[in-house]
Amino acid sequence: MLLDSIRTQLDSLSKSERKVALAVLEQPAQTVNQNITALAKSAQVSEPTVVRFCRTLGYDGWHEFKLKLAQGLALALPGLNEQPAQDDLAADLVNKICSRSINTLLDLRNNLDPEAIQKALDILSKANKIEFYGQGTSGIVAADAQHKFFRSGVPTVAYADPAIHAIAAALLRTGDAVVAISQRGNSPPLVRSAKLARRGGADVIVMAPSGTPLAEEATVLIPIDLIFNTDPYTPISARLAYLVVIDVLAVGLALQRGPEFRKKMQNAQKALQEFDLQFDSFIG
Repeated sequence: MLLDSIRTQLDSLSKSERKVALAVLEQPAQTVNQNITALAKSAQVSEPTVVRFCRTLGYDGWHEFKLKLAQGLALALPGLNEQPAQDDLAADLVNKICSRSINTLLDLRNNLDPEAIQKALDILSKANKIEFYGQGTSGIVAADAQHKFFRSGVPTVAYADPAIHAIAAALLRTGDAVVAISQRGNSPPLVRSAKLARRGGADVIVMAPSGTPLAEEATVLIPIDLIFNTDPYTPISARLAYLVVIDVLAVGLALQRGPEFRKKMQNAQKALQEFDLQFDSFIG
């Protein structure tokens, strides 16, 4: 969501731009309903500063920024900011958790950069091998990615151990590709491995928040700007966004490799289904 993107970039904004950001975050609905003069007055800055703030976030100006903010607020479902409580009924939990997940995916759909996805696909389609790096929760996403991508016909592997992916990265060469995954983008071991991979000539696709140390090491950055707070349930929804991006890349790679490759994948899937039927018959 746009508001999440603003929060993640607060520290990188200038002092005056930060004033605009805080004014928007404090009253997002009011921002949509007011003009640039009113926002500048409430933030105690000039109108050109508001325009600079909008451009810093990647928009042409005030009107494009305001439209994007309005779209995000209109799509948001109830329950986004409601934390699960001790006395919640099952129906409450269903509403809150599902609403969070749906809002996260809507934000992803509205803000995911198609150009970055295409650049990543161009790299992956030509790669001699693809390695996925992640740690903690992101390590789970890396393992899921390896499971999806190994059917692409390109050698793939996933590493979640910092020492192992550092060694692997140091052995990469031109024509290899790394997908480095991080929900915060500030893991020193992941940053180190990305640097090592780049040093050897490999391309590094980074899935992480923009403006982070890991993002700076990317050949191609797929920015996923989600808000993180003390709520222990937030990472559940955040992980969904990363898994969906992996799905987009996996499907995109399969399509980009052409009909003959897709036929091979279908034959492999058919063989697996036949094996499952034979196994079920055997144990039955």
